[in-house]
Amino acid sequence: MGAVLTQSCSWKNVEKAIAALKESGLLSPDALRNARVKDLAILIRPCGYYNVKAKKLKALVNWLGEFCQDDIGALFTVDTAQLRSELLSVYGIGEETADSILLYTCGKPVFVIDAYTRRILNHIGIAKECKSYVDFQALFMENLPYDSVVFNEYHALFVRLGKEICRKVPLCRNCCLADICSFRKEPAGRPE
Repeated sequence: MGAVLTQSCSWKNVEKAIAALKESGLLSPDALRNARVKDLAILIRPCGYYNVKAKKLKALVNWLGEFCQDDIGALFTVDTAQLRSELLSVYGIGEETADSILLYTCGKPVFVIDAYTRRILNHIGIAKECKSYVDFQALFMENLPYDSVVFNEYHALFVRLGKEICRKVPLCRNCCLADICSFRKEPAGRPE
């Protein structure tokens, strides 16, 4: 649920929505499947885009019921490429959301690319050739040990740096990557 709810939303607001779902007894796939979309939308309102996200949640739990009879553990045994393809076929599940589910829920070694990662890579100048999600992802998948723990840690570090330092208006003087950052070296890109 978190992978869907966090789309264009801070985790703080996701926690509010999950707490509301929990309080209403709607944390299980079966309960979500049986809930009305408009009732779900009210509960997840803190996440923004709540009407669309309610439909996405319903689509995900419907798929989960059809694909593995709500047994999340069964997902762990499915080949990564096959599971990713299945997830991408679900309404509202794009590459980042599918890869978040693969890495964080299933422990599959897939690197998640998000806005923070793209911004940081572009600022430090090592993603000049990257045009797509797959291009960015290949930088990590081809250059790091193929290990879900490593991918999880790297992604978490990018998220933290992106939230705290390399924001839309970056705090360059506090950045651990300042010495290698092309953005900071450009006169227009030197916010202090």
